[in-house]
Amino acid sequence: MINVSKLYAGFLSTGDSLRYGVPGGDHRISKTASERRPVVVWNATRRCNLKCVHCYSESENHEYEGELSFSEGIDLIKDLSAFGAPALLFSGGEPLFRKDIFELASFAAKNNVRPVLSTNGTLIDLPTARKLKETGFIYAGISLDGTGEANDKFRGVTGAFEAAVKGFRNCIEVGQRVGLRLTLTKRNVAELDKIFDFILEERIPRVCFYHFVPAGRGKEMSSDDLSHDDTRKAIDIICARTLDAVEKGIDLDVLTVDNHVDGPYIYQKILKEKPERAAEVKKLLEWNGGGAASSGVSIGCIGPTGNVHPDQFWREEILGNIRSENFSKIWQNTDNPLMAGLKNRIPLLKGKCSGCEYVKMCGGSLRVRAVRAFGDPWMHDPACYI
Repeated sequence: MINVSKLYAGFLSTGDSLRYGVPGGDHRISKTASERRPVVVWNATRRCNLKCVHCYSESENHEYEGELSFSEGIDLIKDLSAFGAPALLFSGGEPLFRKDIFELASFAAKNNVRPVLSTNGTLIDLPTARKLKETGFIYAGISLDGTGEANDKFRGVTGAFEAAVKGFRNCIEVGQRVGLRLTLTKRNVAELDKIFDFILEERIPRVCFYHFVPAGRGKEMSSDDLSHDDTRKAIDIICARTLDAVEKGIDLDVLTVDNHVDGPYIYQKILKEKPERAAEVKKLLEWNGGGAASSGVSIGCIGPTGNVHPDQFWREEILGNIRSENFSKIWQNTDNPLMAGLKNRIPLLKGKCSGCEYVKMCGGSLRVRAVRAFGDPWMHDPACYI
């Protein structure tokens, strides 16, 4: 994640201790980003009530066989707690379809693994919002991909936008920390200003803009991906609107996800616009490490049936299964050549990444995009727009 509020606008937010090692953070912060324990994405169920065109898990609205049981989920959380994982992100499908989601999240919270929810928001009525708050979810990220009809076409279900808006409002009413998640594509990039207006009108304190990753059903929509020029324009709008909000005293945490090139791009902007802050921004980005401390290092994924993946988009790469071996052991097994490489990838990078002056900031960005484009996890990320 690239924190635009912090890097571009100089705004201190709650997650900066994890991302940049700044004071006042979690006690599990290590001296370097690459030594951190992973935030784990658990696709707790594959079932979902929407039909998103970019769904990486290709979910549909029916039950799937073989998903991890409640007791297996408890064992997983015990292992993550002992391992020192800072957070467990309950994802899907739609994780609220799991009847035991609140019991699992409560157990995680009581065992020092902070529960986070990744949801489409359509199932969050007021009682559910209260239960999220009471259970101890530190954050609920609700996905939208535009406003009104634009979102519903993307999500494949009429009325999805209005249902998600109610989810936001219910969370805010009960004091549940909530944020918006949006994947940038040609279908919604023209709505960026409308999205920011919506965030401010609804008093949503956090927004994550995801760069498109071709995975699952998303492999069929590569033509919807932004060009490099359109990506630069989108980041310019995001930076401008973030700075405007911060300067007005609005508490708004704005992040971009899945393209660590945003870091050096923002650094270039800072060099031109506020050179007195450039050294600070460079230091923060290099501590973070970008992609070098992402997939296979500080972010990991467990699928519905227990398969472990380097990240949630790289599901064809199976590192092991928690039904036969603890996640912590799988994650630390550098006998696996890919895991060994991911944990020390800079010397292996090829193409544009090799010798790039920004490699310490970007870390080669997202390896799974290199696999999709070149069949080689060490080639450059084709989404690099520098």
